[in-house]
Amino acid sequence: MAPTENTPIAEQVIAAPTYLADIRFFFRPEDVAHMAAKGIELGTYDGLKSNALSVHAQTAPPNSLMPPDAEGKWSAERSQTFRNWIVNGFPLGTATPAEPPTNGPAPTRLRKDVTTLSEDEFDLLATAFRGLMDRDPEAPDSYFSLAGHHGLPDSWCLHHQDRYNPWHREYLRVFEDALRSVPGCEAVTIPYWDISTPLPERLQQPPFDAYVLPADPGAAVTPPVTGFFPYTTERYPAADIAQNVAAYEVLDDIRTSLVQSLWGAYNVNGYQDFSIQAHDSGHGSIGPTMGTQEVASYDPVFWFFHCNLDRLWLSWQTRISATTLTGFRSTLGENTDWLSAPFNALPPYSTTADQTIETEASYDRLELLSPVEGPLENLSGSIDAAHSFAFRSASPVSVRVKGIHRLNIPGSFVVNLLADGEPVAKRFFFQPTDPPGCANCVEHGVVNIDFRMPQERLLDRTLSVRIDVPGHAGEIGEAFPLARAGNPTVNARLLVEEA
Repeated sequence: MAPTENTPIAEQVIAAPTYLADIRFFFRPEDVAHMAAKGIELGTYDGLKSNALSVHAQTAPPNSLMPPDAEGKWSAERSQTFRNWIVNGFPLGTATPAEPPTNGPAPTRLRKDVTTLSEDEFDLLATAFRGLMDRDPEAPDSYFSLAGHHGLPDSWCLHHQDRYNPWHREYLRVFEDALRSVPGCEAVTIPYWDISTPLPERLQQPPFDAYVLPADPGAAVTPPVTGFFPYTTERYPAADIAQNVAAYEVLDDIRTSLVQSLWGAYNVNGYQDFSIQAHDSGHGSIGPTMGTQEVASYDPVFWFFHCNLDRLWLSWQTRISATTLTGFRSTLGENTDWLSAPFNALPPYSTTADQTIETEASYDRLELLSPVEGPLENLSGSIDAAHSFAFRSASPVSVRVKGIHRLNIPGSFVVNLLADGEPVAKRFFFQPTDPPGCANCVEHGVVNIDFRMPQERLLDRTLSVRIDVPGHAGEIGEAFPLARAGNPTVNARLLVEEA
């Protein structure tokens, strides 16, 4: 097991160290901050690799210059391990699952599985939701106003980019604070619905089964958006939701996300790429409202669904030793701008993306897979030629439908991978009905959809791709023309890893 983020590293020479398993733990937060002030990045793989020779020279005992304090000086063993890393070609490696924390301060926001709430706890939660729903729709802390942050009328939500997970974490906190503002509900927290289980019966009863919009969410938008008033949220039956979750392989994307060694980059690789994909297909699985970005957050199930996604993110952070900003940054590559001003903003909130990494929320259960159940991986389609590599017969095939111009597609859509004309996999992409009117969509207008699957599902079969747009069959036909979606390409490859 790797050390936790606050555990001293054993001072012993490691012959074949890797960045993710060993080297990233050599730098304290104060070391990273000290050198960042000098324009030198030591908190990420790319930054450390480019400065490795200087770091070795500056930290080598007995007359080291860095770190400047006596307590932080490197031992001869640590220095030799770092030298071995350089000589071996800076291997990135894979992370070693961290030991889960065994103690700590009492949680201030303990969120529980909704099915485990006592009757009194559940009644109090219902009281809090009714309290928000009964408030004047124009009140900033009403259910109507808060739900409006995500889609209509405010459209603040940041999807399909690095700040997606941080924005939703802060959104949950703001909504939870509003629930706590209802008299008598000061200790309420949002429970989570584990989507690997059926939609609980208690979430199919008032006030959690549906919400009737008390006002037109599109009236004040410029230009006005019609079609969502009068409006009552809709959901598929629980059995259909379970079938959809299986058909979109939501749980497979969740499992893949939890075994990633890297946070990665959206549309490239890593935890967040598969986390966002599971999010999108989860929305599409649950119902017409949840599959429509303009009104998804008005369905009460939105909050329990997203609370579970935040639980999964914290599970990954804990397992990968990334619950502090320093630990989290060590899982990033070159793209760290979104953690610094002005690119870290989470409008309309004052909290910034970097401030969400260390969270006061905790959960009654995290998904901390054992190394046997889910060893961490860093599979990719390419690797430095200086490193030895391997691909296994059991390694999945990665099929990427690449370069989808989503701005031309009217609303959320489904990408189907067909083999011999029959669907073998599909994924849901969550977006507004009018994506050109969404600034975030325009900024990230070209997207990819990833499929990971066993090789035998594809070998010796004729493959093709089809894009469907639910609710628009009468206008554009069953399949959206690929030419209008930018003529996306298909990239298929075996995934390799460092040997």
